[in-house]
Amino acid sequence: MKLEEQYKILEFKDLGDQRGNLVVIEGDGADIPFDIRRVFYIYGSDSEVVRGQHANRETEFLLVNVSGTSKVKVDNGKESRVIELNRPRMGLYLPPMVWKDMYDFSPDSVLLVLASRHYDASEYIRDYQEYRTELAKMEGKAHE
Repeated sequence: MKLEEQYKILEFKDLGDQRGNLVVIEGDGADIPFDIRRVFYIYGSDSEVVRGQHANRETEFLLVNVSGTSKVKVDNGKESRVIELNRPRMGLYLPPMVWKDMYDFSPDSVLLVLASRHYDASEYIRDYQEYRTELAKMEGKAHE
């Protein structure tokens, strides 16, 4: 499967008015294709720091830079793309088994992450070669 068919860039509605901006993100298919089980955010990382550096076997993610900017390199073992998260209405949806590196954080960056599952260390793949090996096994089973 092509990488562009795996991730999605989502644009959320701004429901604000003269009082200010308001962006709502609802799970379970309303705005994103999963029910939200976990929320966390990354801030205070300088531009040299690389976060993520893993793939998840089961968890889906939505990444939104609610303040500032950051970049996300997504990789499916065959190709990679860099997406700049630079608007609080922009979200990056990542399905399971996509490698992700978050980096180049602006000083005011707050990267909000919504996840489809509670944290489970056993479903994280933190070694890129192991990730590629698992992908190859999955492709072999798909061709059987």
